[in-house]
Amino acid sequence: MASSFVYKVRDKQGKLISGSLEGDSMTAVVTKLRQMGYVVVDVSEKSLTSKELTIPGLSNRIKSKDLTIFSRQFATMINAGLSLTKSLAILAEQTESKALRKIVGEILQDVEKGRALSEALIKNARVFPSIFINMVKAGEAGGVLDEVLLRVADHFESEAAIKSKIKSAMAYPTVMFGMSMLITFVLITFIVPIFAKMFTEMGGSLPAPTAFLLALSAFMQRFWWLMFILGIGAYLAFRSYKRTEKGRTNVDNIKLKLPIFGKLTQKMSIGRFSRTLGTLLTSGVPILQALDIVADSAGNAIVARAVKATRASIKEGETIAKPLTGEKVFPPMVVQMIAVGEETGALDTMLSKIADFYDAEVTTTVETLTSVLEPVLIVSMGLIIGGVLISLYMPMFSIISLIK
Repeated sequence: MASSFVYKVRDKQGKLISGSLEGDSMTAVVTKLRQMGYVVVDVSEKSLTSKELTIPGLSNRIKSKDLTIFSRQFATMINAGLSLTKSLAILAEQTESKALRKIVGEILQDVEKGRALSEALIKNARVFPSIFINMVKAGEAGGVLDEVLLRVADHFESEAAIKSKIKSAMAYPTVMFGMSMLITFVLITFIVPIFAKMFTEMGGSLPAPTAFLLALSAFMQRFWWLMFILGIGAYLAFRSYKRTEKGRTNVDNIKLKLPIFGKLTQKMSIGRFSRTLGTLLTSGVPILQALDIVADSAGNAIVARAVKATRASIKEGETIAKPLTGEKVFPPMVVQMIAVGEETGALDTMLSKIADFYDAEVTTTVETLTSVLEPVLIVSMGLIIGGVLISLYMPMFSIISLIK
């Protein structure tokens, strides 16, 4: 049974590096470290009490940003001429994510045992997406692993850039909406009861808006736990429904039909479809296998259904463009550009151009959406808070007359 050993080594530049490695014996670990080009300083068996404590669901999570950085660093080192094992050894030491660092260490061990990199990645398919694994496999077969890794890095960075732009643009409206809801909750839950007590002591009939506000405040104070439970229940029910094939299809179909947001969803889906398929074809992945990957990573059930229909048609000898013609989610311009790409033998280049176009369209749409949402949220916030305050001040006139 393999044991875990803690080591300290120096690289060719004299830098001290420490880490852990599994091996059958201390001698085997020392031999392995020397084969990796290190000068061994110290090796000792790790004690059972030195194991790291982890919190399930938190420390083991690997973010897409970590994979993007890993892909770029891996591609840069391979392209610079470093060996596969040396590159993995460095990544296993310097990767920030503890969970990813552990997985890279396992991949390194598999590669050192003679397994192909793609085989080692398949063992960790829950972490590495299918596009990553299949492109690496195609790169190994064609002897262009460094080029493929650079394309993988470019692909992940492009997707990360789009997500970052959307998050940055939507941050301000989201904060404003959250603040307006928080202020409204504080007013109804804590401020309104003070006025309610005063109105009760003064007597007299209350205007309808004030009476409604007081009833709402009393309900929230008494049944806040019920609202909390109903909210969580509704969220869990929606998530369960969305996990079903029918639910996912219906929800994604509604997303595409929403005003403004529907166009944004469509452009994002087309951009992802084009970039993923173009990257896979450029890397030498077979068309049918590439379409399977695209369907799984489409992010929208309607787009995935169209891609699967395309795959079925290609098996029967049809082109990619023909089955897409009948799908409403794909605009005529996209279908025509794909058709031209197929005719000229430059489908991967054409798909890259489509992806660039729709990435720019997504950025423009998000900026437009933000410029529309900001004034709408400001007006809505003013109406809600102003409505609460007016409802509270309406009975003041009758209170003044009662005092007289």
